Amino acid sequence: MGGGFNQGAAPFHRVKIHLLAVGTRMPDWVKAGYAEYAGRLSRECALNLMEIPAGQRGAHPDLTRIVRIEGERLLAAAPAHSRLIALDERGQQWSTAELAEHLAGWLREGGDVSLLIGGPDGLDPACRARATQLWSLSRLTLPHPLVRVVVAEQIYRAWSLLHHHPYHRA
Repeated sequence: MGGGFNQGAAPFHRVKIHLLAVGTRMPDWVKAGYAEYAGRLSRECALNLMEIPAGQRGAHPDLTRIVRIEGERLLAAAPAHSRLIALDERGQQWSTAELAEHLAGWLREGGDVSLLIGGPDGLDPACRARATQLWSLSRLTLPHPLVRVVVAEQIYRAWSLLHHHPYHRA
């Protein structure tokens, strides 16, 4: 990376990033953490959380069916013509600088980006198949509520890196 990003190559446009996440009724610390970082972003890079109801899990749940239903709900909630990126352990891991490069590209292109986060039993294969990219936050297994906070913080960190804001100090 070295000297930073070449923002002069093309003007930045507004981008709306939709964080589509399975699960509702998150703990207060998840809501507060997400809101902290999403609220720091500028209007040119809005982050919008859309909670998708999780499938019903009983005593002997059919997890394949539940994950499929959750996937259908995620895909139905994604705005038409948005770039779909699935957060998945099989995806590519990005450094903060690489995420900033992706964000710069989204800002140059404008439009909507939908980040798909599965529920506690994972992401439906149909979501991975429809996604233009697979992004892995870590090789570690993260609790799906925490993923919301990590994604919001990393989007803010990438945005701050692009704008030479002192938040990112790596």
